[in-house]
Amino acid sequence: MTTTTTTHPLPNATIQGFPRIGPDRELKRAVERFWKGGLSEAELIDEVREQRAATRARLVGLGLQASGGAVPESFSLYDQVLDATVAVGAIPARFGDVEGSALHRYFVLARGDAQHQPLEMTKWFDTNYHFSVPEIDEQTAFEANADWYADGVREAKQQGIEARPVIVGPVTYLLLAKASEQAAPGFNPVTRLADLVGAYATLLRELKAAGATWVQLDEPALVSDSLGLDRGEIVALVEAAYRELAAEADRPAIVLSAPYGDVGEHLTRLAILPVEALHADLVRGAVPEPAALAEALGETQFVAGVIDGRNIWRTNLRERFAELEALREAGVVPVVSTSNNLQHLPYDVRRETKLSDQLRSWLAFADQKVEQVVTLARGLTEGAGAIETELADVEAVLRDRDQAPGVHLPETRDRVASVTAESRQRASEKERREAQRALSIPQLATTTIGSFPQTSEIRVARAAFNRGEIDESAYNAFLREEIERVIRLQEEIGLDVLVHGEAERNDMVQYFAEHLEGFAVTEHGWVQSYGSRATRPSILWGDVVRSAPITVGWSSYAQSLTEKPVKGMLTGPVTILAWSFVRDDQPLGQTAEQVALALRDEIRDLGEVGIGIVQVDEPALRELLPLEASRHEAYLQWSVGSFRLATGGAPAGVQIHTHLCYSEFNEIVGAIDGLDADVTSIEAARSRMDVVQPIGDHGYSRGIGPGVYDIHSPRVPGVDEIRDLIEIARERIDAELLWVNPDCGLKTRGYDETVESLKNLVAATKAVRDREQV
Repeated sequence: MTTTTTTHPLPNATIQGFPRIGPDRELKRAVERFWKGGLSEAELIDEVREQRAATRARLVGLGLQASGGAVPESFSLYDQVLDATVAVGAIPARFGDVEGSALHRYFVLARGDAQHQPLEMTKWFDTNYHFSVPEIDEQTAFEANADWYADGVREAKQQGIEARPVIVGPVTYLLLAKASEQAAPGFNPVTRLADLVGAYATLLRELKAAGATWVQLDEPALVSDSLGLDRGEIVALVEAAYRELAAEADRPAIVLSAPYGDVGEHLTRLAILPVEALHADLVRGAVPEPAALAEALGETQFVAGVIDGRNIWRTNLRERFAELEALREAGVVPVVSTSNNLQHLPYDVRRETKLSDQLRSWLAFADQKVEQVVTLARGLTEGAGAIETELADVEAVLRDRDQAPGVHLPETRDRVASVTAESRQRASEKERREAQRALSIPQLATTTIGSFPQTSEIRVARAAFNRGEIDESAYNAFLREEIERVIRLQEEIGLDVLVHGEAERNDMVQYFAEHLEGFAVTEHGWVQSYGSRATRPSILWGDVVRSAPITVGWSSYAQSLTEKPVKGMLTGPVTILAWSFVRDDQPLGQTAEQVALALRDEIRDLGEVGIGIVQVDEPALRELLPLEASRHEAYLQWSVGSFRLATGGAPAGVQIHTHLCYSEFNEIVGAIDGLDADVTSIEAARSRMDVVQPIGDHGYSRGIGPGVYDIHSPRVPGVDEIRDLIEIARERIDAELLWVNPDCGLKTRGYDETVESLKNLVAATKAVRDREQV
């Protein structure tokens, strides 16, 4: 398709976005200092400018050209969807009384305050990144404000760099939105597309005026079957929106990006749109008919996402180069790129000096992914001979990885092969309910999800132990004191089922990775989860073995301190996979079985020392659900199966709990039921119990704990607020089945707010109990 806007074309190498938290979490530290009053607004903005400038310079240094919109401007203070909400003026009416600067209002939307619950959060497609859900209704007054993106363009110009703002596209934005409380029943935000496109057109004009030559609009909705419309309907919406945007005369060139999955047969249809460039994920997807694509594209550039932006393994460059050459032979001249924004990867594997040289040689973090893009682009320009050394080097690394000790262990594989259907079965629900009466758990039982605040004292002690400044005996004594303090605190608050607080754990996945063979952990491999929060995903590189108990000692000690039941706390197999960088040389389901068997042994040992409740957390169960509907059944079969393999050996008297968070659960209520857990806790506070209707409609017959306290916000929920949520849940769920708990673990919160919130939770529960006993 002949394009309508004249500009410099994209160079032959680009990426879809880059991490923004900083190699040492500089953004996290700056933002949190601002929240605590340690930085002024002007000082925070100055730090942000420095970090954005450093990112641009880093990308140019890695080989991306400084002109032609080659450098993506994907930086965000908190969340890219929230940035779009502010940029189009879609501020919900309930925030209309928030006073202060624009930056203050931005963070109230994200985090809430004493008077305002924040925007709901949920997972960004099938990743562990959380975004702030827009709230739209018939009266939402879209009004463009490009300041955040325009500032980045102008700052880049001062560096001599042409930045390409990266913005969530209008169709994806509305499909991810929810109807606000003011909306009429049945209102669908996507009906406001024409109005929103008008605001995007204004954004484009403002960015052009700021000096932008290119803008990237991300439309991952194009690859998802989980947004309430079929794929053809979504494509039609994109076609309508982008024909209108492309008709805007005074605009930058547009890259329409379809990351995170396979566009499939619709790719050629999208290619005829009058945009200047079209990006497709060719790691999870493919070009169905390259010749037809070439004809449809005309002068439109095709951005080929051939380097995996989701995992850390080195790409087989020879295979990818052959795919690029095949495209070129069919008439498509590709721009080499990543499959998606690299925000899901750490910065630089070269910093991981504690990993073995062998393991490190197998890996590619964000910097190395950029270098791979540049290498392939150079091969297209200069010929395969120019990059033969790099192609051969990667092939040698891949051979080494396949043959390395620990990658394939016969004893682990034999055990997986011996799993039977009976391995996944427990006693009947009725038998378990009768056996578990011995736990003496009251109706509307109160508990927490597992972790308590990780104080500075805990982090200091852990760091001192890791540096060898205190020995194991002294460190364990400190942990025992902390566990006892947490147990006594919960008794004082009046909770019914206690936890030991997880003071010994740096992270709910990393802790297990450090105690299972087949894993490695990083020093600097931070990845943003949401806002200022980051995790360090572990690396699952080989076959999994549990050589010794992991949690048994700490759980047994905690239970010895109290007459109340204390939950043993484990992370489930799906979540361990989802929140790690997992080997890509075998099916995920096979790897999950290996992890499940390790956890099965741990549950057996917990039961043998008298732990009567074991929680196996699966907050990522919905997260890994494939975007393509055709793959749902297979995924749910192995994911649910791995959980049931882990828990299938538990005696009837051991109550199995699980926890799920920040997902659209109505899609997988059947799978949640299929887990066969005795009690399931679930995120529900920000959505005001939206999940209880599908749970109730499904006829769920076991314990359920929809969260009544949003721990991702610093605000303290009042007694009345929590009581209202409990009563909403009671309308659909029987009191014998209903548990009362926070949305998630309390690790990231401070003790003052935690204690006050939990006291309110217990008081609200008592009020509901008292009313029901009248």
